[in-house]
Amino acid sequence: MTEQNDIADNKALAAIGYLGPLCLLPLLLKTKSPFAQHHGKQGLVIFIAWIILWVVNIIPILGQFIWFVGSIVLLIYVILGIRHALEGNMWQAPFLGKFTSQIKL
Repeated sequence: MTEQNDIADNKALAAIGYLGPLCLLPLLLKTKSPFAQHHGKQGLVIFIAWIILWVVNIIPILGQFIWFVGSIVLLIYVILGIRHALEGNMWQAPFLGKFTSQIKL
């Protein structure tokens, strides 16, 4: 499968990978697709960051502020990730994107 065919065939599934636990779909269903794997891993990193924010939310005032700001940033990352996946771009999220390459599946 060529790179262009890979991107064209997996845009929708790559975009779904940014929707919380649905990040597992591209990771498990498209193991041979570098495009779907990239976006699935990035969705997984964002999902893990959101879980960490929920734990931090337990801390009164400061934790709630961090949760609020962090949630807005992660929501922006999700929207940008979906947009880039549907456009066929291999986008890397600022700050969190570097953790994507450390995930080995």
